[in-house]
Amino acid sequence: MKASQFLISTLKEAPADAEVASHKLMTRAGMIKKLGAGIYTYMPMGLRVIRKVEAIVREEMNRAGSVELTMPVIQPAELWQETGRFTTNGPELLRIKDRHDRDYVVQPTSEEVITDIARQEIKSYKQLPKNLYQIQTKFRDERRPRFGLMRGREFIMKDAYSFDRDQDAAKASYQVMAGAYRKIFDRFGLRYRAVAADSGAIGGDLSEEFQVIAATGEDAIIYCPTSDYAANIEKAEALAPTTPRRAATQALTKTPTPGKSTCEDVAVLLNVPLATTVKSLVLATDTLDDKGVVTKTQVWLLLLRGDHDMNEVKVGKLPGLANFRFATLDEIEQHFGCKPGYLGPIGLKQPLKIVADREVAVMADWICGANAEDFHMTGANWGRDLPEPDLVADLRNVVAGDASPDGKGVLAIERGIEVGHVFYLGTKYSKAMNATFLDVNGKPQFMEMGCYGIGITRLPAAAIEQNHDDKGIIWPDALAPFTVVLCPISPDRFPEVKAAADALYAELLAAGVDVILDDRCERPGAMFADWELIGVPHRVTIGDRALKEGVVEYQHRRDSAATKVAVGEIAALVRSKLAA
Repeated sequence: MKASQFLISTLKEAPADAEVASHKLMTRAGMIKKLGAGIYTYMPMGLRVIRKVEAIVREEMNRAGSVELTMPVIQPAELWQETGRFTTNGPELLRIKDRHDRDYVVQPTSEEVITDIARQEIKSYKQLPKNLYQIQTKFRDERRPRFGLMRGREFIMKDAYSFDRDQDAAKASYQVMAGAYRKIFDRFGLRYRAVAADSGAIGGDLSEEFQVIAATGEDAIIYCPTSDYAANIEKAEALAPTTPRRAATQALTKTPTPGKSTCEDVAVLLNVPLATTVKSLVLATDTLDDKGVVTKTQVWLLLLRGDHDMNEVKVGKLPGLANFRFATLDEIEQHFGCKPGYLGPIGLKQPLKIVADREVAVMADWICGANAEDFHMTGANWGRDLPEPDLVADLRNVVAGDASPDGKGVLAIERGIEVGHVFYLGTKYSKAMNATFLDVNGKPQFMEMGCYGIGITRLPAAAIEQNHDDKGIIWPDALAPFTVVLCPISPDRFPEVKAAADALYAELLAAGVDVILDDRCERPGAMFADWELIGVPHRVTIGDRALKEGVVEYQHRRDSAATKVAVGEIAALVRSKLAA
């Protein structure tokens, strides 16, 4: 490709609404152009990156035995009503009507459609296993789309679905896909971690996320530097303390804490470690009748150490706490007789369920709210001052330095961007949609399913977050829009420069190198700035003075300076760099 034939539309400044590096640089490099909130045109330079992502994904999915198809972007609501997701999914699910007033959705994912295909096509165990995938446009109506392609509304995703006859076969299919994902991400040339994950709203229990490591990542990745343990923040277990609870040494005292409504402020006022305080979080669960009317409400008090944060995913999986909500001010007043900020488990107005985090359950002489404004209780102890909790559980996010759940060291935390996810779904969708097959005994069985996603358009943004500097993007070879750029200096003034550039261009093209020749006759500074911004990893500069010495200049995007290379050796050098 020659630059004069291509569309290069770089900008000196990023748009005002661009907050993260990938959004700024993709816009400045002319890779995306905003059409509406969270909706972007993939410009030619950006589309080349996306197509390279797709090609790697497609090759490895095909190699792993998955078969490609394409499902519609617009899907009938009837399928989503079968699984209940038409009503249970929130406003992120874009619902539309056609001219006949029939309901449809703009797909954010395709479990319903693929399950419908399977129940129509798969009749016997002899047809299993099957694995089908698509690379297709998706839409999620994010309330606050931001960060460019990191959290847009329209995006491209690879989603695959496996169908098996039993759990063992389904888990074997899962492992094949998990292995294929590792090959895919290895080929991208990015630093990533595969971490154990919670399956979230999509369902299932065996689950891993693939996270690109980046300081700007939204997700906290928990790992053990001395073992293979890795999990996301929702999944990582905080182990129970190994030391027993100490005996009480302090008397229970109602202590004045005027205007100090947070654990942090109380700890400072009383000159004690924050870890000696206990925070109170009040939740509620509602029992509904068949018409959706609340017939009973249970209020819960969760107790966590003052320096720890509640993990909502863990809490939602505790017995009785599925679909919890935070209690209303009226409910808090009824049970505590006090406003938030001074709540505690001692001296309640009405009984409730008390759940203590594992750390809190072994604390002694702790500090909590006194259920009276401007007061806290010091010297609180289980058994003496209040009954043992109704339930002890892991309620919190882990922190750096916690013991690793595998017993092989302590945990560390880094930031990541989720770009892939693999799930074992079981029969969640096949039961809801009656997707069965006849097993070897002639009896119908529900298909066991797995699903496997990669954010095709999110991945380039994640790559940029990991690989950029003050000049622009630094692409890995596998993802770069062009792998090599040739920069002739003033080819319109120096015929020998133009001839040398054309000859090298032809030689690299013949060798299968993804090369672009910048024949725009731009000033060297402007030309170099464009390609550093765009992030092409290998650059060869051809100038009149250098040619008279029989050399050209080679520079990798990460190199601080160029290296002189003999004209006759440059093609071989470039090929060797690419092979490496």
